[in-house]
Amino acid sequence: MRILLDAQLPQALVRPLERLGCDVLHTLDLPEGNRSADNLICSIADRDGRVVFSKDTDFLRGHLLHGTPAKLLIVATGNIGNRDLTTLLLRVLSELNRLFETHVLIELNRKALVVRH
Repeated sequence: MRILLDAQLPQALVRPLERLGCDVLHTLDLPEGNRSADNLICSIADRDGRVVFSKDTDFLRGHLLHGTPAKLLIVATGNIGNRDLTTLLLRVLSELNRLFETHVLIELNRKALVVRH
């Protein structure tokens, strides 16, 4: 899976996801870093076939209203430590890979993956 991690998610997620075969970009890798505009993040993700992983509901609104980013994982875990978030993401990664083959909007909460449409 090709992923673009938004600024609200820790850069520490990059390596564990890469170890499992993902191609991962974090907003810190972009020229404007974590100050990159949402439309730039969406444009890069859509151009490169990446799924945007974010806690930011602005991406959800953009996806629903304009279809961009084309694929989106909304992380709805609330306040969660980096270690617990990493464990949770790695535990559901293979299911995310499978679901994103046919779906474009998925929510991850502490208990489940929810396909939104």
